[in-house]
Order: sequence, then structure tokens, then C-alpha cells
Amino acid sequence: MTERKSHKEKRQLVRFLFLKLQPAWRSLDAAEQLEQKEEFVRTLKQFQGRLLLRPYSLMGTRGDCDLMLWQVAEDLETLQAVETAIFSTRLGRYLETPYSYLGMTKRSIYEFPELDSGEDRTIISPSDSRYLFVYPFVKKREWYSLPFEKRQQAMNQHVLIGRKYPSIRINTTYSFGLDDQEFVVAFEGDDPAEFLDLVMELRESEASAYTERDVPVFTCLQMSLAEALDTLGGASVPVAELGTEGDGFVAVAKASELPPGASKRVYLGTEAVAVFNVGGNYYAVSDRCTHGRASLSEGRIVDCDSCILECPWHGGRFDLKSGKPVAGPPVVALRTYRVKLRGDQILVG
Repeated sequence: MTERKSHKEKRQLVRFLFLKLQPAWRSLDAAEQLEQKEEFVRTLKQFQGRLLLRPYSLMGTRGDCDLMLWQVAEDLETLQAVETAIFSTRLGRYLETPYSYLGMTKRSIYEFPELDSGEDRTIISPSDSRYLFVYPFVKKREWYSLPFEKRQQAMNQHVLIGRKYPSIRINTTYSFGLDDQEFVVAFEGDDPAEFLDLVMELRESEASAYTERDVPVFTCLQMSLAEALDTLGGASVPVAELGTEGDGFVAVAKASELPPGASKRVYLGTEAVAVFNVGGNYYAVSDRCTHGRASLSEGRIVDCDSCILECPWHGGRFDLKSGKPVAGPPVVALRTYRVKLRGDQILVG
């Protein structure tokens, strides 16, 4: 009997929203096209702090969809609010949804002790890779009838093949009971040829024989939202729209939500950020540990006077003020962010 893991772990909801532009939009005059793009950018910027949102273009890679928004949130209501906002814009009138996949992060039931188990797979921490390769995945029912030990052996082989391609990083989300597929897999990488070779080699693995469905496949190019909109054609969004408005700060949480000693994971554009209240002083660093990619918002402050943060996975320690590691195993510093208060609002920039 397979031993199931605890469900007390914190998870994230993940959605891959694919959008298709109706050809009629390209018949609008340039001024109207520009206004609609700018409104669309402003609308999605309002969700900064509430979720991680990464835009991608599929122009030139597929004919049935043009854009993809990779969304990571703490609750379904946020994902619903984003889509409602999208289709409430003028540009939204010309957008269709040919594909949409919903999933949730979860620790694997399989163990790989001979591999680096430091990454926290319940937290989506995207890299800066140029490409994202996404597809839904369903296994044959016969797979689940196999003894767990046999499935474990097949997965060991599957993962070892993947580790031969270190430039390709996989993000697996689980859709059981939430959507039609069982999994959604999203591979990050900078070289499409590397991913092609990986997929070809995986076809020869034992686990591959139990694949029921792993299409359609989407090759997505990461870029800013304004840049992605410009790949649709029409009037281009001014360069000013590509940056952060105002003084560069974004409201990410309420101070009342973060009492002394508390921490919270928030989102700043396409990045997850960990915010801490240390004795009434606020600090913000990248939520991803530079060693094992654990979520640092789940860590603890071990020295309030010196503002030392301890990673929840391997005990590495960082100086919150500078982001520099002060105790191994991490050797790479964290990105730090400016923090200020405006009334009850915590702003990060």
C-alpha cells in the first residue's frame, strides 16, 4: 500500500491561460489598438502583489493561440478575478480561450534519495529561461495498477534521464479532480533543441509506455506583457509602458496582515517575494532560496538584532538587509527589495 504524504503542506494554484486574438481586431485604427493594449497592461498591473503572472507569446509557434498567461496564486478567487478583468477590457472583447489548464502544486509520492531533493516542488519559482514548453498529461489506468515499487523504479529511470539535461527545468502541477487532465507539465529552458532531445529520450523510458495523452504541446516565448501584446501586430505600446509606474513601488500587503515576527509570500510582477516584519522593521527578499529553491517566506528569523533568516530546507542563513549568505550551504546572495509603508499598505519596489 502506498504511503500518502501529509496534506498540511502549503500549496499553490497554477493556471495556464491561452488566448487567441480575433482577426477583426487588426482592422481597428492604430489609436484604438494602442488604447486597448495600454488598458490591458494597466488592468493586469492592478493584480501585482496578489499573484505571480508571467506573459508569453506563441506567435510563430502555434496557429490556434497567440498568448499565454502563466498564473500562480494562493486561491481560486484570484484566478477568477484575473480572467474577469481580462474579459472586461476592450481588448478582451476580441480574445478567445482555446485552451485553459488548472492545477495545484504537490509533493511527489515518489522518492529520489540519490538526487538533489532540495527543491520545494510545492512552490512555483520560475527561472529566467527564454522558453516554456507546456502540455497536459494523462497516464493510462494500468499505471496505477502496478505495484508501487515498480512505479518507483520506472520513475527513477525517468528522472535520471531528465537529469542528463540540466538546462531544462520541469514544473509539474497536479490536476486530479480539478481539471480534465491529470497533470500539467511546464519545462523551462533556453534551447529548444535540448528539450527536443530530452523528449525523444524519454520516449524510450519504461514510464512512457503508460502515457495515455500528452498533447497539445505549446512552445511559449517569455517576454513582458507589453512586448507580448505587440507580437499580435497593430500599434506598438510605448517603451514607458514596459516599466513600473510612479516611484517604482507596488502595494503587496496590509501591515495588519504582517505583525512583528510574521512573514508572507507576495508577488511583484513576475517574481515571488518574501516580506518579513522584524521588530517593526520590514524587509523583502526573493522568495526563492539560491541553494535549494525553497520558499523563504516559510523560513524563520534566528537573530532579530542582526536580521538573520534561516532557510526552512537546509538551514542556510541569509542577512535580510544585504541578502548575502552568512552560513552554508547557500553561496549566492538573495535579491533584496526596497520596502516602505503608506498608511496600512506595505509597498515593495
